[in-house]
Amino acid sequence: MFRLPAFSFRNLLALLLAACLMALSAPGRADASSRIKDIVDVEGIRDNMLVGYGLVVGLNGTGDTLRNAPFTQQSLTGMLERMGVNTRGTNMKTANVAAVMVSANLPAFATQGTRIDVTVSALGDATDLQGGVLLVTPLMGADGQVYAVAQGSLATGGFAAKGEASSVVRGVPTNGRIANGAIVEREIDFELDDLRRLRLSLRNPDLTTAQRVATAINTYLGAETARAGNSSTVELTVPPSWRGGVVSLLTDIEQLRVQPDLAARVVIDESSGVIVMGQDVRVSKVAIAQGNLTISVTETPQVSQPSPFATQGDTVVVPRTEVNVDEEEGKQLGIIDGSISLKELVDGLNALGVSPRDMITILQAIKSAGALQADIEVM
Repeated sequence: MFRLPAFSFRNLLALLLAACLMALSAPGRADASSRIKDIVDVEGIRDNMLVGYGLVVGLNGTGDTLRNAPFTQQSLTGMLERMGVNTRGTNMKTANVAAVMVSANLPAFATQGTRIDVTVSALGDATDLQGGVLLVTPLMGADGQVYAVAQGSLATGGFAAKGEASSVVRGVPTNGRIANGAIVEREIDFELDDLRRLRLSLRNPDLTTAQRVATAINTYLGAETARAGNSSTVELTVPPSWRGGVVSLLTDIEQLRVQPDLAARVVIDESSGVIVMGQDVRVSKVAIAQGNLTISVTETPQVSQPSPFATQGDTVVVPRTEVNVDEEEGKQLGIIDGSISLKELVDGLNALGVSPRDMITILQAIKSAGALQADIEVM
């Protein structure tokens, strides 16, 4: 049997202790820090919106009613004429065609021949696009130029079925998608490597975050090349040693980490009762009482009948009404100490038995009293 020397156990414990001490003393990455790549956008590197109008054919009787959608009939007539078929003056009754709007995003630096996804949405009174095929549809940009052409079979995320007495609809069957359904025909010229100045746009504008981004870039490059122009923009001058290598420069800068700083804000969605509070929300010392006046009225009518074998008397309904008033007298004022943290604020409101709906009203009242050091945004 194999035996470890006696001193091996002591050495093993010493090594484990040393490893623990090294792990505790090593500088750890802040949990709240983010890569610059995740909080900024580079000016010029952006998508472009494309839109087009087309026809979807091959539907199983779920397309537009030509009588109610004249644009569908006009488009169908024009398409058939281009194919050499004259249908003018005829009464077409097909329900297998639908007019649709086609939208797509043209990525930055997309080259000719690149395929992109498209979204197809019904324009008329079509009830289901499942099984349809989009015919050749030019996609135009805001300048009116055609940048891509779309065509292909649709894939819908929903379905619709109906009978004589009932129907069922799951999802949105009048909206579909074609993966790689468009081919880029025109490129947007943008020479990134030729730029001498870059602008980084913060996705969540904040003066402190902008200054931290500029400081992190200057520390990495070893020169004052970046400065925060405002709460949304950091201006970067490309150093001479990086001329012609802007892509490599941005690749290195994107990996730098900073800790974003956001203003204290409380976001309230009154329709669903959702409340989201930032970690810097603070409340001054305030007293809160929460209670509701509840009045319940209960009707318990009773039936009064004459005695058995009585010669006179009628059966009547005698009303019985009970009214209860509940003022929730057990609710008392609760004091929330000043300058408390987010967790303490939530714990204090939960201790008062406050529901999310009432919490919305309480937070708005605290803000009106000037005791809430945060902005309230109601969605």
